[in-house]
Amino acid sequence: MGHFDLQTMWISMGPIPKAVVFVLLFMSIYSIAVGIERLIVFYKAKKQSNILLRLIGKLWQEGKIEESIKVSSDKKFKNSHLAKVLVAGLNELEFQEDSNAPYAEKVESAKRAIERATIKGLVEFKRGLNGLATIGSTGPFVGLFGTVFGVITAFQGMAVAGSAGMGAVAGGIAEALITTGFGILVAVIAVMFFNFLLNKVDIFTGEMANASSELIDHYIKKRTGA
Repeated sequence: MGHFDLQTMWISMGPIPKAVVFVLLFMSIYSIAVGIERLIVFYKAKKQSNILLRLIGKLWQEGKIEESIKVSSDKKFKNSHLAKVLVAGLNELEFQEDSNAPYAEKVESAKRAIERATIKGLVEFKRGLNGLATIGSTGPFVGLFGTVFGVITAFQGMAVAGSAGMGAVAGGIAEALITTGFGILVAVIAVMFFNFLLNKVDIFTGEMANASSELIDHYIKKRTGA
């Protein structure tokens, strides 16, 4: 069994399988780093948004737009996804109040401002996710690439030894399969992070849509006296 320990296998590997291992190692570090960084960003966004909603809810009901803008623009809510869309909508509503545009146009203008802020926020939330998707889909193939060259090296060794027995190539094949196993592991990590984070982005998208819709509803009620 000692022949199959990782250190011996690493020494016996050719330059291409070794290069593949380094590539897979980089891919795994990237996946974990992006996953952890995104989790921290999402945690801050969720925490700050919950606090913001509690503070701003009463101001909405009272129609205090300027006060709402001031609260939403506070630096302590800079990571809040809701603060970004609300500030965009509130600023547009305040700007439109001073214009002579028709009421319906003011509402549509605010909606467009919120839409732009939402898209910008989603782009920020999805930063790094494309990389995770790429690693998840290509990781096994990168590992298989290393395995192919490892097997070729094993059979070349068998030819040099002049033996057709499996014992002559068993060690080489075992070494070659390491890259495939590593590639699958890297892909699993990347896909798990990707699916979990994408689900969070979908939740944030719904929250931003609900918050912006509620803001517009409060504005309409205020103007119509409902």
